[in-house]
Amino acid sequence: MIASMDLNASPEPEEDEVFPEPQSEEDNVQEEHIQYNEHVDHEQSGASIARREREERILRMRRQHPDDRPSYGYQPSQRDDAYKAKRQRPNSRLPPGWLDCPAYGHEIGGTLIPSKVPLGESFNEEILPGKRYSSKQVVHQQRVLNRKIGLVIDLTNSSRYYNLNDWRKEGIKHVKIPCKGRDSVPENEAVNKFVYEVQQFLVRQRQPKKHILVHCTHGHNRTGYMIAHYLMRTSPMSVTQAIKTFSEARPPGIYKPDYIDALYSFYHEKKPEMVVCPPTPEWKKSSELDLNGDAVPDDDDDDDGDPTAPPDETNETRTMLTNDDLLGDEIPSDQEVVMRQFVYQTMKLPGAVRGPQHFPGSHPVSLNRENLQLLRQRYYYATWKADGTRYMMLITMDGCYLIDRHFNFRRVQMRFPCRHTNDKGGAERMYHHFTLLDGEMVIDTMPDTQKQERRYLVYDMMAINQVSLVERPFYERWKMVEKELIEPRNFERQHIYQSQNPYYRYELEPFRVRRKDFWLLSTVTKLLKGFIPNLSHDADGLIFQGWDDPYVPRTHEGLLKWKYPEMNSVDFLFEMVESHQILYLHERGKKKLMENRVVFPVDGPDASAYNGKIIECSWNSKEDAWVCMRVRVDKGTPNEFNTYRKVMRSIKDNITEDVLLNEINEIIRLPMYSDRIQSESKVHNASRRR
Repeated sequence: MIASMDLNASPEPEEDEVFPEPQSEEDNVQEEHIQYNEHVDHEQSGASIARREREERILRMRRQHPDDRPSYGYQPSQRDDAYKAKRQRPNSRLPPGWLDCPAYGHEIGGTLIPSKVPLGESFNEEILPGKRYSSKQVVHQQRVLNRKIGLVIDLTNSSRYYNLNDWRKEGIKHVKIPCKGRDSVPENEAVNKFVYEVQQFLVRQRQPKKHILVHCTHGHNRTGYMIAHYLMRTSPMSVTQAIKTFSEARPPGIYKPDYIDALYSFYHEKKPEMVVCPPTPEWKKSSELDLNGDAVPDDDDDDDGDPTAPPDETNETRTMLTNDDLLGDEIPSDQEVVMRQFVYQTMKLPGAVRGPQHFPGSHPVSLNRENLQLLRQRYYYATWKADGTRYMMLITMDGCYLIDRHFNFRRVQMRFPCRHTNDKGGAERMYHHFTLLDGEMVIDTMPDTQKQERRYLVYDMMAINQVSLVERPFYERWKMVEKELIEPRNFERQHIYQSQNPYYRYELEPFRVRRKDFWLLSTVTKLLKGFIPNLSHDADGLIFQGWDDPYVPRTHEGLLKWKYPEMNSVDFLFEMVESHQILYLHERGKKKLMENRVVFPVDGPDASAYNGKIIECSWNSKEDAWVCMRVRVDKGTPNEFNTYRKVMRSIKDNITEDVLLNEINEIIRLPMYSDRIQSESKVHNASRRR
């Protein structure tokens, strides 16, 4: 560890060095002449050479710091000398620049107090009494300002600065979120945890209001980075405003350019030209070089990992996007529990807070000759079955959360403004908060450039701003997707320079969002023959949605899927026991052994590579075996045995494209369809003319 140094102070002598008495300029000239003569003397001893070099170094330091020569008019106490010597000793345990760094800043948002790290009593020998800043000083100083600390969030990557019991004795909660201080900004998962901890503390605390002390080593870069994130997620402001808010409370604010750039990048904002990173504070500059002119580490936090590797600038090839890519950032487990509960409550599902919970999204069943008759009994619309990845999405003011088939939540940075109204003087809220969607993520490939682009296709809305919609008919929910979600986004995107934050860039978001289209059954032929072949992403069949249906969680017997016969598939759990290949399904939550053979691609990996994985298989009647199509990374369990039976029924019934189209041509002649199709076609044409 390299000590904090004051370059304006005279260097301390080595153990056997003593400063000579002050000399006149003539004495200096004479001494230099003597040193020159000694330099040309080739018979001098090793001791005389060392002595001469030491004297030269002392004279050089005197010339560089003429005002720092010892003053003999005042003799400091031995106590002060001891502190001064300890402060400048190269093996000092004090963080560089800590002594002269201001202890804390003004409160932010009425709650957050940015601070440098308090140092425990073990550091007292190295700090003058007037410079000490421990947990006791923190509590006392904030109490004088009529602030009571209730939570301390520690962002340092070290545990050596103080004893946690110092806070516990004061009844203060301590949360550790270790963040590396050098060569990298805090990770997104750490930011998510910080924001959640602050929000939960504010929700749970009682009167009188308590404050939160946030500290890294110096209370500027990591602390400012985290607080700026919190401000961005809880208040309608731009990155520039968040950075300014922090800098005014804790001058000069964030002074590392990469931290500032990372904030603009994370929130998809263009950095204004007027934003200039403040210079490094003087108290920090004085610690950046030691007496030998060598740079000291930028932060003294213990770092057991390797330095951050620079990006591979030679890799110019764009990484191919796949449906198995992991999107978003992990969130705290407690936050995930709360969000799972909201989803269950929205769908009116029972479920214990901590009990096992499963993905509640609606699942279609395979089309067979029996349930095909449902199309004659209820009014259906059709859409294409995209071969993408199923996600539900929960939109809140502090972020959007993709919900995968494992019922895991991962945060993505997106923006969803609410539709503006003139009722009661304006919109009640600016952005969606607890709006729940259902959809699928696809990868579009542009035919001309072959450029890939992710797109989230929204086909249902189960809640809007905490209001459940699951009991409303599908056609109402589907129309609300466009009116309440897509149109406000498109409007703001087209008028971004007139918006509250003109620097936001929608094109930098991780994926695009659009509503998935549904069509009258009378258009199914065009859908199969013209639309699907020209899609920019893969599709493997059709979905038939009941137009008046409520949202049905999990298996929905009235939601039908038709696949091209060769693409009917079942998801198995594959295991290898010694050389035996085994397929499993699920039945009542337990593994069910299947007496089937599986064939793997010839040009693929060895069968052992699939051990323990969920594999999607299609049936090959000639081989009398299941053929592995792909690994289902998005699924953690195989299909239920009941699902398997329905797929096998669909395979046996062999509803080909011609059979399906002939059946639909008869269905749309029924009065319940022909009258409704005619009236809805008129409405659709009228809206197009407008």
